[in-house]
Amino acid sequence: MLQSLAVIFSLISIAPALFATQLDPAHRLIISVRDQKLMLLENGAKVATYPVSTSKFGLGDFLGRMTTPLGYLTVAQKIGDNAPVGAVFHNRRFTGEILAPNSPGRDPVITRIIWLRGLEAQNALAFHRCIYIHGTPEEKTIGRPASYGCIRMKSSDIAALYNQVPLGALVQIIPDRLPKVPKASPARSSSTLMVEAEKPKAQEQLASSADPGSLTVEQMRTAGALAAERQKSQARKAPPVLNKDATLVQNSPRT
Repeated sequence: MLQSLAVIFSLISIAPALFATQLDPAHRLIISVRDQKLMLLENGAKVATYPVSTSKFGLGDFLGRMTTPLGYLTVAQKIGDNAPVGAVFHNRRFTGEILAPNSPGRDPVITRIIWLRGLEAQNALAFHRCIYIHGTPEEKTIGRPASYGCIRMKSSDIAALYNQVPLGALVQIIPDRLPKVPKASPARSSSTLMVEAEKPKAQEQLASSADPGSLTVEQMRTAGALAAERQKSQARKAPPVLNKDATLVQNSPRT
């Protein structure tokens, strides 16, 4: 896999005019035909996994055949910013119609479109063939091959993925199972970071107050709480102290 990536990057460096979008290898999608799943990675760590549907006509990249191409591709275009969930697209334009999941008798492209461009000879026609990752109202078919060449997703999933994947993200479609990848560390909330940043400031302010009489009631309560925490911590770390009688008993020989 690393060798294939090196070949792709070398081709792009030789002929940059062929690629209008700058590759972003920090963001990657791996689509497993066998698992019928898509995995999103950031900096090599797994962020999310979604069920998908690849082509019911098999694999390949041939004009006139509705197959799903394999290999390395990239996100060339994103279409559908701020469109409502279920928005119907025809020729990549919002028609104004909105469909609910599993609407009977309808199977258009809906919600969002992520248009892929092939990076290898085996998928060189993907962009011309309009191979997308897109939403479908046929959500009951998600999880098994059911598309006409594209990668289909539930509307809620494609809307979430669309916001997570930038232009130039690397996409790999594989026939095998998804690889085992460690999960990304959960992001720390801004409120947690703010509390942690403010705590040392509060401790410094209390320590710098030389006159206890100048402290407010709230400051004294806070100082007392911090002192209690320090005492508990020290008590946990300190070894137990035996009283005098216990020491004498321990030093006396056993009978």
